[in-house]
Amino acid sequence: MMLPTIAALQTAPPFDAPTNSCFCNAEAIAYSGTVICILIAASSRAIAVSRKPFYALLLLLVWAVVFFAMPQPTWAAIAQPDRVPLTLELLQERLKNPMQSDGVRILDLSGLTIDLRSENAAFRDQFYSLVQGQLQRPGTPVGLDLSYSQLQGEFKISQLGLRAPLYGQSLSPIFTPAEQKQLQRDRRLLSRLSTLSQSLLSTPDAGIQPAPLQITVFRGPLKLIQTRFTGLADFTNTFFLNRVEAQSVQFAQLADWSQARLSQNASFAGAIFERDARFRSSIFFAKTEFTQTQWRGAVNFQNSEFQATANFNQALFQQPTNFTRVQWLGNADFAQAHWQDQAIFTKDTFNQSFFLTDAVFEKTVLFREAQFNRPVNLRGASILDRAEFGYTGFAKGAYLNVPGLRFDSDRAKIIGNPGQISRVISVPTLQGNENLLRELVRNFRRLEQIPDANQLEYMRERLRLRELRQQLVGININTAPIAQLLDVGFSQTQATAIVQRRTQQPFRSTADLLIVGSVDLATYINVRDRIIAKEAVTPSLEALNRLSAGLSWLGLSQLLLLTRYGTDFWLIFGVGLVASAYFSVLFWLVDRWRRVTPRPVLPKLPETLWVLSLFSVLSLWGLVSIFRAGDRPWLTIASIAALIIPVPALLTIRLYKVGRYHPMMDVSYFTEEGSLRQLRILIGRLPTIPRFELFRERYMPLLWDRRWSWLNYFDFSLNNLLKFGFNDIRLRDEHLPGLITAIVWYQWSLGILYIALLLWTLSRTIPGLNLLIYFK
Repeated sequence: MMLPTIAALQTAPPFDAPTNSCFCNAEAIAYSGTVICILIAASSRAIAVSRKPFYALLLLLVWAVVFFAMPQPTWAAIAQPDRVPLTLELLQERLKNPMQSDGVRILDLSGLTIDLRSENAAFRDQFYSLVQGQLQRPGTPVGLDLSYSQLQGEFKISQLGLRAPLYGQSLSPIFTPAEQKQLQRDRRLLSRLSTLSQSLLSTPDAGIQPAPLQITVFRGPLKLIQTRFTGLADFTNTFFLNRVEAQSVQFAQLADWSQARLSQNASFAGAIFERDARFRSSIFFAKTEFTQTQWRGAVNFQNSEFQATANFNQALFQQPTNFTRVQWLGNADFAQAHWQDQAIFTKDTFNQSFFLTDAVFEKTVLFREAQFNRPVNLRGASILDRAEFGYTGFAKGAYLNVPGLRFDSDRAKIIGNPGQISRVISVPTLQGNENLLRELVRNFRRLEQIPDANQLEYMRERLRLRELRQQLVGININTAPIAQLLDVGFSQTQATAIVQRRTQQPFRSTADLLIVGSVDLATYINVRDRIIAKEAVTPSLEALNRLSAGLSWLGLSQLLLLTRYGTDFWLIFGVGLVASAYFSVLFWLVDRWRRVTPRPVLPKLPETLWVLSLFSVLSLWGLVSIFRAGDRPWLTIASIAALIIPVPALLTIRLYKVGRYHPMMDVSYFTEEGSLRQLRILIGRLPTIPRFELFRERYMPLLWDRRWSWLNYFDFSLNNLLKFGFNDIRLRDEHLPGLITAIVWYQWSLGILYIALLLWTLSRTIPGLNLLIYFK
C-alpha cells in the first residue's frame, strides 16, 4: 500500500485561497481535521493489510508527531488568511486600476495586510494621502473595498473622507445635488447639538471666535466584508452617503462609530466586536443589519436614532449594553438575541413594533421611562433575572405580548408601576400559558402589587371563560363531518386531509392542525376560535359534558361581571347598592301600598317622595361605581337585573292580582326588636321572628305614623343583603301573605351569596387580609 511520505506532507501547500477572499479559523480547523482523518484511514488500512501491524501503528504515531510539530509558518498559513502585505508600489497599482461594482468605481484594497502602526508612520501617511486623493475626486463617488484585509494599528476614517462644515450654506462643489440634500437633512440637528455641547462645556473668551465645527463625509460605498482591525477603528463624526457593507467584520480593539451618520443601508451581519463598541449619538437613516453579531465587550448606542428597521436578531451580547435614549422610528428586531449581562433601554422611544421573540435575558433588563407606541413581542422570551418597566409609557394599542414567556418567579422578577403594568400584559389564549399566568400572579403578590396580581387572575379567568364558550359552541375536529368542517372555514382539500389524519391519529389540540400539510397558518388563525379538539365520546356523555361546561360558563361569567373575579371592591359594592335600593322600595311598596278601596291603606305623599329620593341616590351611587370599575358595565347591569327583577316582580304582580284579605291590615308586616338600637352584624340572622314567646314579646310592629319610619325598609334590606343594620327587623309570622315571605326569603338567599362574594373580594384586594384563604 502506498502511504504519503513525511516530506510530501511538509512541502505540500496548505491550500489555495481564492482571489479577494480569506479562510477563517473554522475552515483551517476543517482542513486540519480532514488531513487527520486521511491519516487515520490510511493507517487503519495499513494495519488491516500489513503482516506487522505494530510497525504501521508506529508509522501513524510518527506522522501525527510530525504533523503537529510542523514549523510555525506552516500552521500560520493554515490558520490565517492568505493576505498579501501592502506596499507602496502595490498600493499605487491598485489605485490606478479601480474595479466596477454596480456602476460605481471602487478602490480594491481587499485581501491585503495593511500596516498602519506608528512604527510604520511613513507608509501610513502616504497611504492616507494617496487613498484620500482618489476618494475626493469630483464627479461620481468612489468607494473603498477593504474586504478580507487585515489592518494593523489604528485606523481613522477621518483621514480618508472629505471635511464639511456643520452649519452654513457653503458646501464643497464636489458634492452632487443628491449628496447635498442628504447632508442638509442632518446638518441642522448636528449644529444645534454641537453648539449646545460647546456652550455647556466651556465659555469662549470675548472676541475669540470658536473654530467652525466640521464632520467627515464619506461619499462612496464602504466594504468591510470579513475585514479584521487589530487596533482602534475610529469611524467617529462621519457621514456615510452610500452603503456600508461590513458583514463578518472583526474588531480586535475598540470600534468607535460615535456620531456617525449612515445614509443608506448598512450591514454588520455576523460582525465580531471583541472589545467595546461605541455607536453613541449615531443616526441610521436606512435599514441597518446587526444580525448574528457578537458583542464581546461593552456596547453603547446611547442617544442614537434608527429611522428605519434595525435588525439585531440572533445577536450575542456578552457585556453590558447601553441603549439609553435611543429613538427607534422603524421596527426594532431583537428576535433570538441573547444578553449575558445587563441590558439598558431606559428612556427609549419605540414608534414601531419591538420584537424580542425568543430572546434571552440572563441579567437585568431595564425599560424605565421608555415609550412604546406599538406592541412589544416577548413571545417565547426568557427572563432569568429582573425586567423593569417602571414609569414606562404605553400608547393606545401598545401592549406586552407574552405568550410562551419563560419566567420563574422564584428567581426572576418583573417590575412595573403598580396598577398599570398588568393592564398592558397580553396573553391571547389560556392553552399553553396557564403556568405563565400563575407565575406572573405569584410575582406581583410577592412584590405586594395586589391590583396587578388580581388583574392577571381576571385575565386568566376571562381566557378560561372563552375556552368554556368554545367547548359549548365549537366544532370538534375529531368527530365533525366534512360538511361542518366546510362551514367552519376549511376548504374541501383541507377538510378531506383532516378526516384522513384523524383516522390515523386523533388530534390532541387544535395546534396539531398545522401538521396537516394542506392547512396553512392563515386558515388556522381564521378558524381556531370556532374549533376544539376532544376525544370522541358517546352522545349521552357529550350532552353531560356540554351541560357541565354550560353551568361552569354561567357561574364564571357571573363572577366576572359582578366582581371581576373578586378583584374589584367598588364593583361588588355598587352591585350591592343597586340591589339593596331596589328591594327596599319593593318591601316598602308591598307593606304600605295595600288597597285603595273601600278604606285606603296608602302612604302619604311626603313619605313617597322621601323613599324615591333615597332610592335614586343609592341607585345612582351604585351605577357610578359599576361604570367606573366594570369592564362591561351594561352587561353587569343586565346580570343584576336578571337576578333581582324577574322573580320578585312576578311574585309582586301575583300578590296584587290576588289581593289581600286578612286581619291586621292596618299593621305592618315587619317587626323590630325594641329592646335596644345599635349597629349590628347579623350574618346568622333569619328574616322571621322567633317562635319562643319571651322573644316574640320584644318584637313590635313598625310605626307608620312616624316621619322616619320609611328608613326601616332600607334597614331591613341591608339586614337581608349585607347582613348588618341599625335594628333587628324581621317579618311577623301571623296573617302574612306567603308571596311576601317568598320575596323576603329570596333576597335573604341572594344576600348569603353576596356577602360571600364581598368577603372573598376583600380578602383578595386588601394585602394581608385573609378573610378567605387564597393564595395560589
